Parts: sequence; structure tokens; C-alpha cells
Amino acid sequence: MGNNELQYYTDDAANSATDGSGHLLISARPAPTGSTLPCYTQKFCPWTSARPTTEGKVALTHGRAEIRAKMPTGTGLLPAIWMLGDNGAEWPAQGEIDICEVVGAEPRTVYGTAHGPTYFNENGIGGSTVLPRDASRAFHTYAVDKQPHRITWLVDGKPYFTLSPSKLPAARDWVFEQDMHLLLNVDVGGDWPGPPDASTPSPATMTVDYVRFYGEGRV
Repeated sequence: MGNNELQYYTDDAANSATDGSGHLLISARPAPTGSTLPCYTQKFCPWTSARPTTEGKVALTHGRAEIRAKMPTGTGLLPAIWMLGDNGAEWPAQGEIDICEVVGAEPRTVYGTAHGPTYFNENGIGGSTVLPRDASRAFHTYAVDKQPHRITWLVDGKPYFTLSPSKLPAARDWVFEQDMHLLLNVDVGGDWPGPPDASTPSPATMTVDYVRFYGEGRV
């Protein structure tokens, strides 16, 4: 993918399935031997994963997006819960809200970030908070409260960062007054987490207990 990641997204049950107890499992795992899955950074992707999305189905305009999940941790992993805008613009003008990212080698740190026309990739604007123990050890509730001209990031109901147009390079670059859909994925390798190694869990699984939208949007 575009951040020099090593996974190929599939719709295979090995990568995304329910567990029979009400949870969605999103798993990154080594690609089958001999597979020829195309990759952004090399000829073939050595890992597979999944990226479920609500695009074209459900979107949030104003209100709260709340996801209760266990996030996998380990060298080279980057699980993410995030949103993209439905305004039809090309990224980054599309607008992106990263509700939760956990860099595998920082298993207790949760990052929340916004990306827009003049603040994207390493220049994204956001904050972070620290969990009492590894994100893979327990369920936590990751959320954003998306209100007119204000976005607040929360973990387990506790806010840790708020963004408003005044914090942007220019207030006109605020692109979040629109419908935004949700995505969930477990990525492997890439610019931020670095490559996996022998200690990387396989499979590396995000366990999702629920996804909830409260407020106004599109169904």
C-alpha cells in the first residue's frame, strides 16, 4: 500500500470473520506459500490482511463514532480504526480522522490524528494517550466526538485531544463538516512501524466487540 506496507487486503475468512461470540476478527497473517499477491513496494506481498469499511452504507456527519476493540501489538504492526470523507475530493483534501492507531512497538500508546489539505502524513495533527497495559491485553473503547468545527478523541470515555479550525495551518483547511465513513484494518510493515520480525504475532488479530455511531449521518 501507499505507506510501503507489506499486506494485501483480501475478503477471505482467514482475514476477516466473526468468531461465533459476536466479535469481528480482522487478522494479518503470512501469505500462503507460492502466492503472487501484488504489492506496492515489492513484486509480491508477504502478508495478507483485511480492511472492512462502511463506505456506501453508513456515514457520520456529526456525533460520536465509538468502537470497542482489542488491538494487536508487536514489531511491525499498525492496527487502525479511522474515517475518510465522502466529499469526492482526492486525499488528503478528502479528509481523514484516525480514531485509533497503535504502533506495534509502542503497545500502550494510542494515537489519534487528523489529516487534511495542508497537514497530512507526518504533518498530521493529533495527540496520544497511554493505556495502563498493552492494547492487546484488554478491550478498550476508542472514540471521536465529531461536532461542528470541533473533534475530540477519547479512550474509555476520557478525552485526550481536541482539534478545531484554529489549530490548523489555515482555518479554511477544515474539511470535516461532511459525511465520513469508517474503516478498520491491521497493517504490516511500512514507514511508521517498520518491518515485522520473528517476534511478530501470526496471526495478528484485531478483535472488535462493537462499532456504534451516535448522531446524524447517512444510512
